[in-house]
Amino acid sequence: MVAASTIDQIVRVYREKGHRHYGENVTELEHALQTAEFASRAGESNQVVLSCLLHDYGHLLHDLGEQIAERGIDARHEELGARLLSEHFPPEIVEPTRLHVAAKRYLCWKHPHYYDGLSQASRMSLQIQGGPMSENEAREFEANPYYEIAVRVRHYDDLGKVQGMQTRDLEAYRELMLEFLIDPQS
Repeated sequence: MVAASTIDQIVRVYREKGHRHYGENVTELEHALQTAEFASRAGESNQVVLSCLLHDYGHLLHDLGEQIAERGIDARHEELGARLLSEHFPPEIVEPTRLHVAAKRYLCWKHPHYYDGLSQASRMSLQIQGGPMSENEAREFEANPYYEIAVRVRHYDDLGKVQGMQTRDLEAYRELMLEFLIDPQS
């Protein structure tokens, strides 16, 4: 019963706040579903697909409004989402979601041309989030055991911004969320 209630809460937050935009041409919910869809189509593991689905959950948890990057605000959505999700999911799901912003900064350092492919909203938020990593930051990032998965989540994040794209519904991911849900009794 606790598991179903946890998943119901996550679904409810997406349903209630997923209509918001964050500077892209898709809603938060569309973005989450597209990111997970791209990962699934690429044959990624269930772990990566779920991390993709939940990577921007923190955007739904703050009440700072839409398109906050345009106002120079960094809500640290990756930390906000990871803090809440870590109560319900293991690190192999939560850490790539927490690191997806760092992965953008890392990719801009490692592959400077990566910046050219970022959406305007991602470029704007990059500056607020610290810009490309320094070499020291990048080496520290590479030492994280979840960095490679975070980079893959980031790539799907970049793809998940297609207006009108057909995806599975959020309910299609309920079993996947249950698969990784931490047993509160253990």
